[in-house]
Amino acid sequence: MSNSTTSVAPQDSRKTTNPIIILMGILFLAMAMSYVIDSGSYERQGKTVVAGSYQTLEKQSSLASLFDVGAHQESVAPVSIVDTLMSIPQGLDRGAGLIFMVLIIGGMFGILQKAGAIDSGLERLLSVVKGNVYVLVALLMIVFSAGSTFLGLASEYLLVIPLMVAMSERLGMSRIIGFAIVCVSVKAGYLASVTNPLPLTIAQPLLGLQIFSGAGVRFMFYLVFLALGIAFMFVMIRKEGFNPDAEFSFDSSKLSTRHSMMLVTLGLGVAFLVYASNTWHWKKEALSAYYIGLSIVLTMMSGLGANGAADAFVAGMKKVLLASFLIGVASAVAVTLEKGQILDAIVYALMSIIGDGGATVSAIGMFVSQLLLDFLIPSTSGQAAVSMPIMGPIGQLSGVSEQTTVIAFLFGNGITNMLTPTSGTLLAYLATAQVSWSDWAKFIVPLWAIYIVTAIILLSLSVAFGF
Repeated sequence: MSNSTTSVAPQDSRKTTNPIIILMGILFLAMAMSYVIDSGSYERQGKTVVAGSYQTLEKQSSLASLFDVGAHQESVAPVSIVDTLMSIPQGLDRGAGLIFMVLIIGGMFGILQKAGAIDSGLERLLSVVKGNVYVLVALLMIVFSAGSTFLGLASEYLLVIPLMVAMSERLGMSRIIGFAIVCVSVKAGYLASVTNPLPLTIAQPLLGLQIFSGAGVRFMFYLVFLALGIAFMFVMIRKEGFNPDAEFSFDSSKLSTRHSMMLVTLGLGVAFLVYASNTWHWKKEALSAYYIGLSIVLTMMSGLGANGAADAFVAGMKKVLLASFLIGVASAVAVTLEKGQILDAIVYALMSIIGDGGATVSAIGMFVSQLLLDFLIPSTSGQAAVSMPIMGPIGQLSGVSEQTTVIAFLFGNGITNMLTPTSGTLLAYLATAQVSWSDWAKFIVPLWAIYIVTAIILLSLSVAFGF
């Protein structure tokens, strides 16, 4: 697009609420909840909750507790102001693996961008499809969502987000469009989780189901959510005023050898990462080490020299520093709820809203409970371990099958994770894309609402057909 005259829309001059303020508000709300909600706990076998074992714990709640330090360590007590503030560094420590992984990825793409490999690669890619953004977006979303619904890929796409953001800007659109191409695809895939091992290997055995059973029905649900996601993206691209004059003004010359080598290395690196993380179950530390090694290899190809590459790496890290900090603050919310011992009490209260109004009403109640619970437990595997032992017996009593109970969990977990500011993965995505949470919320709320309505319809159909 070297000859493109694409115009960029002026940025909105209105001030938006800083995401740190939003998360700090949620953190102090969690503190306040420890004063008004009774503490309680379930018995656990390992990480699994024992259904029917909930007990209320005695707690002395008074405003004097606001100034106590560490009272919850000796007895059940509300969380003080000091302990709430202490939750922030504790949250940073809990989320350290993800935080440093995001910083390293930001540094790696700083090297790629400084070397010019990203810009050159995008010009070549867009020239191949003649700038047809709709074809390109549809194909990319199919590929990304398939990786999520079949293999459970999510954090692996952190590498891809900067590329999609750069592509979006190349086409004269906002960064949020490029970010949404990846995020909407991943969430559409997780909603159905056809063979996604992360939730299914925990949720289905807890209900006595064979792992990956019911994949055929979930595949049909996946197609529904994916189609809605692609249609939504098309509408937003058209609404944003995509510039058709930019479509055919790409530089179609061949990539330089240096840029070709860097991009091929990146592509092979992503492919091997997908294989390795699924084969050897790499954790965040192994992933971060892999990104560091890949950064070193790209540095040797970049021609920037050691100092130039180091400067580019640091510059890339600076771009995601603030948003990376938010991951730790989000983790502090869970720490505060655990200190006040009200997390289990909230789970118990949410499960009580399901009621006994029949199978369809109960299935929808499960879904709503999972929507709300996901705000407190954004981890897919963690939410499965906590909620499935409780929802299983409720489903049996209300006539909801085990498969539909799993579907209610998947829908609730996936839809809330599109938006919740306490999700470390979502914050990591936003950090790498340099998109604020408030801007993302405004963008995605219409699709979020559409997905909720669609989930209720599909759950009702699941009950009606006895899935």
